[in-house]
Parts: sequence; structure tokens; C-alpha cells
Amino acid sequence: MTTTKLTNILKTTEVCNAKAFVAFVCLVSFVGIAFSTGVRAQFSEPVSVPPPGVVASEQIPILKKVGIDQKLNGQVPLDTPFVDEQGRDVTLRQFFGKRPVVLVFAYYNCPMLCSMVLNGAVSTLQTMSFDAGKEFEFVVVSFDPGDTPQAALAKRKEYLPRYGRPRGEAGFHFLTGRESSVKALTSAVGFKYAYDPAIRQFAHPALITILTPAGRVSRYVYGIDFPAYDVRLALVEAADGKIGSPIDRALLYCYHYDPATGRYGFVIMDAVRIGGLATLLGVGVFMFASLRRERIFHLIK
Repeated sequence: MTTTKLTNILKTTEVCNAKAFVAFVCLVSFVGIAFSTGVRAQFSEPVSVPPPGVVASEQIPILKKVGIDQKLNGQVPLDTPFVDEQGRDVTLRQFFGKRPVVLVFAYYNCPMLCSMVLNGAVSTLQTMSFDAGKEFEFVVVSFDPGDTPQAALAKRKEYLPRYGRPRGEAGFHFLTGRESSVKALTSAVGFKYAYDPAIRQFAHPALITILTPAGRVSRYVYGIDFPAYDVRLALVEAADGKIGSPIDRALLYCYHYDPATGRYGFVIMDAVRIGGLATLLGVGVFMFASLRRERIFHLIK
């Protein structure tokens, strides 16, 4: 090998070694920086965080005063005085005696929930074949003692056209009353509400209550959207079968009221019993018809 070639090889080797050395130094430096950074992050003081706020599942204090204490079969005070939408002194007794009552608690300046309950109730009643003033009475009572008959009349004028039935005029009632009267009625039904002075509004549950013609609590239907079959069966039951069709009364054997949900649920055993009785009846009718036909056939012969 010539001297020139040997010199070139040595130069090339030196360049490669230099590049490798530089790369090694860079790698060591990078690892050192990363390691030192990681160590500093690991042992640095924890970031200061604010103290935890209210737990999402924690109940707002005022809502602890709100709800329903079910008082099924409880008697409402029928002689309690109220004022109707025309400013006339009335008692609850004037709305009972002949028909079951759909009772709604709603104050007339409520910005949201009361209107949603009234909207849901009236929408459900629209879909039913029962008429207010004929099969039932629709009674709305404000639990705000500051509400006036003028506010009650304005609400009645708002919801009567929505209902759109000729008898609605006689079957829709919007009442106001003194705090003593309101407390007497809400206590009898188990309706618990509370006033929040911070926002000047009432906290209250959402439901309608079905009462018998005698003024006893028959059923509660919860929510803001009330299934028509629940309300219909509740009215039939409250009226002791004096309204509705035979099919409605038969359904009450298959659908039982669940106080926990405020709904009517299908009871399979009752349906099986009814089906068994229907089968026996059908077999009996078939055997009777067959024997009678056979007897007539023999007489003809």
C-alpha cells in the first residue's frame, strides 16, 4: 500500500471517529439533561391546588325540605277557604262531591317548573276522552300566599284555550289563598315546598295528585310528562269505577299502582288468572253450544 493511500485512510478514520465522538457527546448531554429534568420534576414541590368544592352528589340544603310525604287515602280539609280566579270566596268542598279531582300545586309567577307541570298536565288531559267538568275537575292551587286572583285569572285564560274543550270552562279552577289555607291543604296531601329568599323563588316537587269525589288522596303521578293511561286509570280508580269503560275497569285488575314510581304496572299473575277464567268460560260456552246442537240434531232425526 502506498503512502498516499495510507494517509487518506487515516484521515477518513479520524473524520469518522470525530463524528462518532460528537454524536456520543450529544447523546450523553441529552440523556443528562433529560435525567436532570426528570429528577427535578420528581422531587419538586407539588403544584398548589384549590380546596375541593361542593360534592356533586351533595344535596342542596333547601331541597332537604322539599318532596312528597305520601298520604294515600288521607282526607283533605274540604271546608278550607280559598279565593277563585274571579275573586270570589270559595271552599274546597265546592269542587268535590260528584267527580274525582286532578289537583295541581303551582304558583303563578314560577319561572319554570310550575309551567312545565301545567303544560304536561293539560297536554295529557287533551289526549283523553274524559272531559273536565264532566268526568273530573281540574283544580290548580297556588302555594304562594302573595299570588292574586288576577294572576290566577291570567293563568286560567292561558290554559283554557290550550285545553280546547267546551266543558273546560266549567271544569278548570285556579285558586289562591292565605298561607294558613295553603299549609292546611299541602300538609293534608303531603306536598312539601320551601321558599328561597336568595332567589325569591319556591323549591317544590313536580307532580299531580288525583283525589276521590269525597276528597281523599287516591294517587300521585310524578314528573312533568304524565302518561295518559296512568292518569286515566287513576281517575277511574278514584271514581270507584263510575267513569270510564268496562275495559278500563278490567285493566285495573291487570295494572296495579306502584306508589314508589307513581305509575301503573302490569301484574302478570292477575293477567294469568283473568286469562284462565276467560279460557274456562270459553270452554264452557263451547261445550254448552255443542251439547245443545247435538240435542237439536237428535230431535230432528
